[in-house]
Amino acid sequence: MYKLIILAVTALCAMAVYALPGETPPAGGQPKKFELPPRRTFTLDNGLAVTLVPFGGTPKVAVELVIAAGNIDESASQVWLADLTGMMLEEGAAGMSSEQIARKLAGMGGQLDVGVGPDQTTLSADVLAEFGPEAVAILSEVVRAPMLPGSEIERLKNDLIRRASIQSSRAQTQALEKFREVLYGDHPYGRVFPAEGILQAFTLRDVKDFYDNNFGAARARLYVAGVFDQEAMEASIRQSFSGWADGPAPSANLPAPESRREVYLVSRPGAIQSSIYMGLPTIGPTNPDWLALNVTNFLLGGMFASRITANIREDKGYTYSPRSSISVRRGDAYWAQRADVTTEFTGAALKEIFFEIDRLQGEPPPAGELQGVQNYAAGRFVLQNSSRAGIIGMLAYLDLHGLPISYLENYTENVMKITPEQVQAAAKNYIRDQQMTIVVVGDSASIAGELGAFGPVMQ
Repeated sequence: MYKLIILAVTALCAMAVYALPGETPPAGGQPKKFELPPRRTFTLDNGLAVTLVPFGGTPKVAVELVIAAGNIDESASQVWLADLTGMMLEEGAAGMSSEQIARKLAGMGGQLDVGVGPDQTTLSADVLAEFGPEAVAILSEVVRAPMLPGSEIERLKNDLIRRASIQSSRAQTQALEKFREVLYGDHPYGRVFPAEGILQAFTLRDVKDFYDNNFGAARARLYVAGVFDQEAMEASIRQSFSGWADGPAPSANLPAPESRREVYLVSRPGAIQSSIYMGLPTIGPTNPDWLALNVTNFLLGGMFASRITANIREDKGYTYSPRSSISVRRGDAYWAQRADVTTEFTGAALKEIFFEIDRLQGEPPPAGELQGVQNYAAGRFVLQNSSRAGIIGMLAYLDLHGLPISYLENYTENVMKITPEQVQAAAKNYIRDQQMTIVVVGDSASIAGELGAFGPVMQ
């Protein structure tokens, strides 16, 4: 049912902003305000913060532990050590093997999921409602008493080596890697892939040290959303986590990204496409102009009916799936436009992308166009938060960036208040042509000459 609703609403959102020539799109309905169910929050003596959100009628509950530890905590010789540590957490805990843990959670209607990102590691399970307290206990054992068996480390290292080899061979990820390297330099955010030698050198001692130095209650927050007995859930949380050591404070290693109008050409001889990744550092969610920039991004390149997509995909046929986005981490954000374009149209595609940026900077969008984008942004937000996992994800987002709950509650209303002039100002102030770093992965023999029109070319 949820999938059908999402497909239907997504279609309506798209219809509100895109129509065939000569057709009048149907009027969009008034976006609904997002209403967060009443929640309970408390903090254990060791610093573990807890948020409980009763939600929905389906007898299931999602439990997620978010720890402020990730790739940001790695040194230059530790790239993906956070990922290896996360994989090792799944290999057994508190005397239970990984298979025993999997069987227990399967009997509850769920499974253990561990994810590692730039600044967070998450452990989660979505189980039948009556098993919520037991799922909490298992997550506690996994994070507090992991076995970290040395017998599994070589297998997992080889898995990471294969993953790195496959991902780093793709033109799109090569463009991302170079872009991040230019923006962040030696900061951990600038290191996307490890050298094979780095992965081969990891030892069990490295994993244990990373765990000891970065995991603890002071860096963690537990979220529970769904149908559950609040008294039983709180009792399980206190019993399971009260003995967890507080551990170290979160890392304060925030980046200072830099961007200049330069073109970085990564050679891929014989490529029939050029992979473009261009952008610059921008504001984050705590800035008062954040929502205006988000709407600006959707209008410019962040949705199917955006201006850049209409130009270089629908009108010119240079590319199949261009997309812009705002990539956000703790204390950091950048705007980027991505596109895989036919080699012979590399320069032409860049010209049209800058044309659309300059056009938006030069004049505010028509009110009707903006309203369609606002409807899309507001409807998308409500849909993203219409599930247990969605609610937890948004609450974790607020906590990561230190945002008030009013951000959630007033999002749709504030998005609908954004004016055409605010969109124009956001494009001028935060998507600045003269500071745009441009990375192109492609056949240098075919495209190097034309790229000089967009800035100094670095090879």
